[in-house]
Amino acid sequence: MLTGKTVLLGVSGCIAAYKAAALASLIVKQNANLQVVMTRNGTEFVSPLTFEALSENKVVVDTFDRNFQYSTEHIALAKQADLVMIAPATANVIAKLANGMADDMLTTTVLACRCKKLIAPAMNTAMYENQVTQDNLQRLRDYGWEVIDPCSGRLACGDVGAGKMAEPVMLMEAILQELAYEKDMTDLKVLVTAGPTMEAIDPVRFISNHSSGKMGYAVARAAARRGAQVTLVTGKTALSQPSYMDIVDVTSAQEMFEAVTTRLDSQDVIIKAAAVADYKPAQVGGEKIKKQEGQKTMTMDLTRTQDILKYVGKHRKEGQFICGFSMETENLLENSRKKLVSKKVNMIACNSLKDDGSGFAGDTNQLTLITSDDEVTLPLMDKEKAAHELLNAILDRK
Repeated sequence: MLTGKTVLLGVSGCIAAYKAAALASLIVKQNANLQVVMTRNGTEFVSPLTFEALSENKVVVDTFDRNFQYSTEHIALAKQADLVMIAPATANVIAKLANGMADDMLTTTVLACRCKKLIAPAMNTAMYENQVTQDNLQRLRDYGWEVIDPCSGRLACGDVGAGKMAEPVMLMEAILQELAYEKDMTDLKVLVTAGPTMEAIDPVRFISNHSSGKMGYAVARAAARRGAQVTLVTGKTALSQPSYMDIVDVTSAQEMFEAVTTRLDSQDVIIKAAAVADYKPAQVGGEKIKKQEGQKTMTMDLTRTQDILKYVGKHRKEGQFICGFSMETENLLENSRKKLVSKKVNMIACNSLKDDGSGFAGDTNQLTLITSDDEVTLPLMDKEKAAHELLNAILDRK
């Protein structure tokens, strides 16, 4: 995903330096060229050899190191970098960077970098909350840095509070957000619905479906990585909520309907990937229990839930692109094309529960994209790639 990109990882001196090795591994797995610059104190926690083994590049520590091919080393590294990540960043390094100091290889190199810069603070809670540190972090933000806030928890010193460096997976997400894709959706506002809705029968039971939310989350994440301003309206799932978007948590179809319709006029693209429960009890708690052949059988009056896609299609504003999802067990194309017309939308992305590797819960999907004048069947692929193919098709038609 990061082929052809160079990430400069700066490692300063604190116990969280061990997490930087895990981050380095994640970066390399994305096929990026990883260059590591360490402070002298950083080498006291993790050996440069660790990062050299992971990156297959020499780790630079000493400003006056003569053991390299001749060039002005800090300038050469700065020119290579597509992104700088300082992780962990101590209060000392933060203070230096915020005030333009360049007294070691790390600060000298970063001062010469013109690319995007990210920083992940890691320190004792009192140091992190000190107004001086907060002022320095704000100054970095004002200079265009992205500060990835630390987590709260038990620190190495035994204190409990803010100051733990964000986990490597979170830092990797920030790198991917910046570098993984061209920002071809920067001017678009995109609303995505995902996951299942649940309709309460009583305080214990509910009507729902098997939707995992994976496809909708993949679409929202893909749009965000391409620069869109994303709103994700999500039912309850077991997935970790993605970053770099507004999250609206809902439970019922009515809650999802309200979340979508109140934002309808402000969106450029609406993608309904949620699997909404079609029915709800007409009166919650009003089920009738009767005995049949010695067994309890529950019957209840049902009513249809709000048809979100139909409402959105009917009230679509000029220039707005609406895409719905259709999951079928038979007559896939015929039923999906009927939905395209009846819902008055621009596109239906459909798939069949009967196709291997497609449908709920899995990590792959095979979509057929149906519009009024076209029908394109994508090959089986992972849902992240399918999400980008869907967005490509939307951009081609918008």
